[in-house]
Amino acid sequence: MLDEVADGVWVRQSDWVWSNAVVVRADGGLVLVDPGIAGSDLAELADDVDRLGVPVVAGFCTHPHWDHLLWHPRFGDVPRYATAACAEVAAEARERAQAMAEQNASGIPLDLVALLTPLPADGGPVPGEVVAHEAHAAGHAALLLADRGVLIAGDMLSDVLIPLLDARRPGQVAAYAAALDRLGKAARHVDVVVPGHGAVARGPEVAARLAADRAYVEALRRGEDPVDARLDQDWLSGPHRSNLEQARRTS
Repeated sequence: MLDEVADGVWVRQSDWVWSNAVVVRADGGLVLVDPGIAGSDLAELADDVDRLGVPVVAGFCTHPHWDHLLWHPRFGDVPRYATAACAEVAAEARERAQAMAEQNASGIPLDLVALLTPLPADGGPVPGEVVAHEAHAAGHAALLLADRGVLIAGDMLSDVLIPLLDARRPGQVAAYAAALDRLGKAARHVDVVVPGHGAVARGPEVAARLAADRAYVEALRRGEDPVDARLDQDWLSGPHRSNLEQARRTS
């Protein structure tokens, strides 16, 4: 079920790692941001979109991880945009993304995974401002809808995920700090943040999310083991160890 978090911005959350699909009303129709996760989720999202009575004109992918590269035939044969770097990585890793989608969720149309188009310079039908950075994944980008007070953050600023460094690329601690600076500037214009996973942040929660991620990353930069309430989830112990190892290699 869609939850309207701001004028013309709806969120639907999946049970799989609290993943958020976002529907944005643009001038020519709807733009779907990171729709997912399982085939049943995609079909129910299509039902929700049908009830809005507005056609889908485009998709937008925040970054090239498999769970953000999904699509469904009922959304239509429309361009699915991303930053040029994201589109390039997604094309190169398409078979791996398809395999991970098949392994981790059921009913996903695998032939539609990771079919992305670089976003044109004028943004095409995608509204707002693309805030690109290099944290978490190559070509990662948030979408700032300043006129509606919303920041769609991709896999950043979550209440359930710690900052997740890309173990395959060096310099991620510094890249993450720089990304948070960029997102912090964008967040001055909003009172709603939609993370890729977890609860939507509203009002004072926006600053609290930024502060929590900054505290975690700054502890890594100092060579310390961060203290973070999100680490109470046992399943994050592996990614947390990976973060610590990367930080120690680059310190």
